Parts: sequence; structure tokens; C-alpha cells
Amino acid sequence: MVNLLRCIVLMGLVQITCAQNIIKGQVVDAAGTGLPYASVYIKNTAIGVATTEDGSFTLSHSLQGKQTLIVSYTGFKPYSTTLVVANNVVLEIVLEEDTTLDEVVVSGSLKAVSRLKSPIPVAVYSPAFLQKNPTPNIFEALQNVNGVRPQLNCNICNTGDIHINGLEGPYTMVLVDGMPIVSGLSTVYGLSGIPNSLIERVEVVKGPASSLYGSEAVGGLINIITKQNFSAPKLSVDAYTTSWLENNLDIGFKTNLGKKTSLLTGVNYYYFDNPTDNNNDNFTDVTLQHRVSVFNKVSFERPEQRKFTLAGRYFYEDRWGGEMQWEPKYRGGDEVYGESIYTNRVELLGSYQLPFKDLVMLNTSYTYHDQNSVYGNTLFDAQQEIAFAQLTCFKSFEKDELLLGSAVKYNYYQDNTVATPTADEVTIPGVFVQNEHTFNEHHSILLGARWDYDKRHGHIVTPRIAYKLNTSNDAVLRLNAGAGFRAVSIFTEEHAALTGAREVIIEEDLKPERSMNVNLNYLQRFYLKGGLVATVDASAWYTYFSNQILPDYDTNANEIRFANLAGHAVTQGVSADVELSFPNQITISAGATLMDVTKTEQGIKSRQQLTERFSGTWSVSYTTENNDWTFDYTGNVYGSMLLPLAGEYDPRAPYSPTWSIQNIQATFKKVKNLELYGGVKNLLNWTPDKSVPFLIAGANDPFDENVQYDTNGNVLQTANNPYALTFDPGYVYAPNQGIRGFIGLRYTIL
Repeated sequence: MVNLLRCIVLMGLVQITCAQNIIKGQVVDAAGTGLPYASVYIKNTAIGVATTEDGSFTLSHSLQGKQTLIVSYTGFKPYSTTLVVANNVVLEIVLEEDTTLDEVVVSGSLKAVSRLKSPIPVAVYSPAFLQKNPTPNIFEALQNVNGVRPQLNCNICNTGDIHINGLEGPYTMVLVDGMPIVSGLSTVYGLSGIPNSLIERVEVVKGPASSLYGSEAVGGLINIITKQNFSAPKLSVDAYTTSWLENNLDIGFKTNLGKKTSLLTGVNYYYFDNPTDNNNDNFTDVTLQHRVSVFNKVSFERPEQRKFTLAGRYFYEDRWGGEMQWEPKYRGGDEVYGESIYTNRVELLGSYQLPFKDLVMLNTSYTYHDQNSVYGNTLFDAQQEIAFAQLTCFKSFEKDELLLGSAVKYNYYQDNTVATPTADEVTIPGVFVQNEHTFNEHHSILLGARWDYDKRHGHIVTPRIAYKLNTSNDAVLRLNAGAGFRAVSIFTEEHAALTGAREVIIEEDLKPERSMNVNLNYLQRFYLKGGLVATVDASAWYTYFSNQILPDYDTNANEIRFANLAGHAVTQGVSADVELSFPNQITISAGATLMDVTKTEQGIKSRQQLTERFSGTWSVSYTTENNDWTFDYTGNVYGSMLLPLAGEYDPRAPYSPTWSIQNIQATFKKVKNLELYGGVKNLLNWTPDKSVPFLIAGANDPFDENVQYDTNGNVLQTANNPYALTFDPGYVYAPNQGIRGFIGLRYTIL
């Protein structure tokens, strides 16, 4: 009996011993600091534990043989190792920091610095962000960036621009690799055709940047950074189609041209030729497009890894919208209304680091843009050339980072309108200086100023100041103030002036717009219990404009009047972005913006048209434990906007409703080098026509053949025209495209 009891106890001890194999250790960062609440688990099992306050863990199990141990901690790269777990194991696991919060940015100061150390707030968006809701161009992709809204300006040709913090598109400067090649005539098309496969990241600066970038950077800038040749994949293919038969193809590849030269090529092709009229107004709901864009970048290997790259892009697009029966044979005639735009565009870029001890860079760019277009029977042909050169020198001292720069911009513009009887040709030289002084590891201040000379406006000086306080390694407070200026070109920016039947009236010699801005920004990352990491980015801003130029659609329904504002305009508001990263591979991002954009003229304060009081964006992403599937839910919401009515009898609503576009996507990634994705866009099937009797004024009479006027030029109410309207497609504030499915694939060879 005693022997039997001994056997039972011994068997129990063996079972306990087998059940108590131990994996012990500590999870630390590169500095040896323990990481609390990190997730430690054995792959494909339910066996796991969270680390203690000092990063220690003890994992008990009864497994045998080889097993894979996974360690994850948000803000750090995942760690995995294969162990023989039959015996007790003691480990020290060092995690490598994932610098997604501390990305390198260049747009704030022209020099590559970490995002947390930049004195200017810069938001960064990676290709992974763009892939959460696939789009055929950057213009549409920005719909999920908080405080940034792609605004369509025409219901027919679907041209548009980018609003930042409520400011109109011409106040936003668009750069490619830091070069201002997208401006003037190309503004409404410049964000199309940039191959997504070549985009490294998109940097967004909200607020004036004229002290570094000159005119057009009054409201902010968008800098599209393309991939470096060494970091680009050997081959990448991204192709998708939608249930509306929109087809998009991106191809990127790199090759060596000898031992010291490499070539990076990207091709974008977009084709949509399926006229659709779901709102039954006999006009296309979405513009038809046929587009091809080819991008090449050559990198040369030089001593001491000095930079030398040359890049070029060719862009061609044929787009049209109009009455459903329109064909190319009607182009420019008065039988069937259509808006047809042929665009040819060439871009050249160069970047060369001079052989000096200090960082001295010469950057150049040249663009040629040709637009051949018709708006009904109104012909508009225009050509623009922009040449740009900039020399910068960075000098480091013990506590100072000095930047000296000079730039020159040449602009040639010619069109066939009466506003340009001779070519507009101007050369604008400028110099700028900037110094960032570091008091200690927490405090720094940046002072900068720029001088430009424009023969049309004389000498223009734009200063700025930026104070930065790093309260910790994961938090920064920034206070920025600065001035901005903008020289306006009506016909290259206001394409509403070329569509419909309104006459353009320029009431005076337009003066350059000027602005003063103050921006307060706070950015912090929080490490919370359970491995949860939260990132908060909040801002408040105030911008005051003088000499602002706003189109007046209300004084006369048949005119668009332009003049400097006899008063001032203000945009002010607050915004916040929050990102939550959970250890179970769920990521939630949400942003909200509240703003008030007004103008005051002759003591009367009014709200700016086509500007929402509030907006919000969000995305929810979940990746399964085995990384085979990723699910994304993205969306935005916009508050009511004041809309441009076409007359006192116009029955359409003067304010838009609150509206939202939401999307879902699933991505399958189990096959090596291949991703398959699909989903639904505009889940709610929301379109602006659901809340108004019609979108396009005078759609039944696009050439105004039945419009009658009184002796003062005002439109009369008649039986054929009961609302006293002329043809006008400018009542637009949102995409007029309903629910649609999409499916695509990505293939990558690293």
C-alpha cells in the first residue's frame, strides 16, 4: 500500500514537472530598460503572458520540442525566435524600436530630421496608409487625412484642389521630392498620375511655409517623397478594378545601369470609359478619363555617399464629361455640351550634393504643361513653363543649425483668353536664412526669414519663428508663428471661370495676398497597460489674411467677380488625431477638426463658401495573428457647408447636409510576394443629389438658348426657365459617385 502511494506521488510529481517547463526572461529596449506589458506568447497556442513593470516574464507550459516564441510591443518591431522548450529557458530579449512616430521628415526645415525633433509640425503618411483605401491618385487618397479635404470644383470635368484647414486649394503648395513642380495651371491635375508604387511617404505641413517655399505655401504644403533607388523593390505591381469599370495599374521596377548607376521606373495607367448617369440629369456623374504617366529616377553612386539623382515624368490625360450623348465629334461645338481636356505634361528634377564638408545641395526642376480644352463651345488653350533652382547650405555649430539658401523661379504662362493678351513672364529671385538654436536637450528655437522680389508686387519679406519643447523622449510641444504671401493667377486656378456661362470680371489690379499665422501643436506617445500604445497629435491655429482674393458668385448670377477683399479674412480652429495600437494587432486612428472660416468686408462678417465647420476621419485595421488577413474600415464625415447658389430663385438648398463616405477592405497575404484585396467603397451609397432637386443648374439648356435677360442683365423667370437660372455646374461639394465594389492584387519582389 505504501509503495502504491509512493508511485502515485511520483507520477504526480512527474506530471507537475512536465506541466511546469519554464521560459523566463526580460524584455528590454536597446538601452536595457525593461518594457512593461509586452505580449509574450508561443505561436499557434493560447499560452502567453504580459511582462511585469520591469519587463520580466515567466511562462509556464507543458509543450515539447521546437516552438516559436513571439514578443510584441507597440512602438517596437515584433520579435520571434525558435526554441527547444522541453527544458527551462532563460532569455534576454532586446526589441528594436519601430520609428513610425519618429519618422524622418524634411518638409519643415529642408533638412532630414526626426519628426519629434522637427520644430515644425509635420504629419507623415506611409504607403500602408494609402493602401487602406486604394485610389487611382493622391488627390482622392487624401480624403482620409484629418483637416485635409479634396474639393471638387466642377460637376462635369471633376477638377479639384486640396483644402487644408478650410483654405482654398491655391493656398496649398504641392511638392514632389521638395520641388514645386505642381503649381499654377497644373494645380488641379498635379496630384493625378503619380505612381503610388513609387511613393515613399507623403508629408503634410498645415500652416504657412512661405519663409522657406515662397508664394503658394500660404495655407500649407503637401510634399510627395518618392522612393530612393536602393530602398525600392525590384518589382512591384498593383492593379485593381471596380464595379463601375474603373481600371488602375501601377508598375514599378528598378535595374542597374552599370556598376554605379541605377534606374527606378514607375508607370501609372488609368482607364474609365463607362458613362454613368444615376441621377438622371443627362450628364455624366463622373468624368471619363484615359491617363498614362511614366516616371524615371536615375541615381549615381558618388564618393562619400554624396547624393546625385535625376528624375523625369511624362503625363498624358484625356478626360471628358458632359451630356450622355456627347462624342469627340461634338468637341467645341454647340450641339451637345461636353467638357473635354487634353493634358500633356513634362517634369524634370535634379538633386546634386556639392563636394564640400558641409551639406550643400543644388536642386533644380523644370515643368512644361500644355492644356487643350473645351468647355461647351468655349475654347481654352494654355501653356505654362516653370523653371526652378535652389541652392542650400547647412552649417552645424555646437548649439546652432544654420541654413542659408537662395532660389530663383521662372514662370511663363500664355493662354487664348482676353485676360492674357501677351504672355505672362516673370522671374522671381529669393534668398532665405534660418537658424535653429538648441538651449539644451529640451528647448530650441528657430528663427527664419525670406526675401523675394516680384516685379509685379515689389519686395516681399516673410519671417517665421518656431519654439520647440521636448517634455520627454515621447512628447513635444511646438509654438509656430509666421507670415505668408501669394501672387494670384485667376485663370490657372479658378477653373470655374471657364465652365458654364458666367463672365469673368477682374475689378482692379490684384495685389498679393498676405497672411499672419499662429499655430500651437502638441504630440505625445503614451505607453499604457496591456501593451496598448496611444499617440495624440493636437493643434490649434489662427490665420489672418489681408488682400485676400475670393471669387464673388453672388453679386451677379452671370458673373464671377475678382477683387482684393476690402477687409480681412480669418481661419481659426482646433484639430486632434489619436492613434491606438493594441497588442492583438488592432490599430484605430481617428481625427477631428473644428474650424471657423470667415471674411469681414465693410464691417459685415460672413462665412466662407464650401467650408465645413467640422470634419472627422477614421480607420480601423485588424491583422490576424498569423498575418494572413488584414481588414480595414475607413471613413470620413463633413459638416454642413455654405453652397454657391445661382440666383435668388434657385430652389437648391443653400447649405449642404452632413455627409459621410465609408469604405471596407479585406487583404489576403498568405501567398509569398502576393496580396489580394477587395472591398466596397461608399458603403452608405451617399451622393449629393439625394438632398437637392438637381445638381447642375440649367442642365436642360446648357448653351442658355432659352435664357432671357432684363435691361440690367438679370435673368428673367420664364415658362422654360422658372428658376431664372443660367447653366452652371459649380454647385458641387462632394463626389457624385455611389456605392461600388473593387478587387485588386499587389505583387512585390524585394
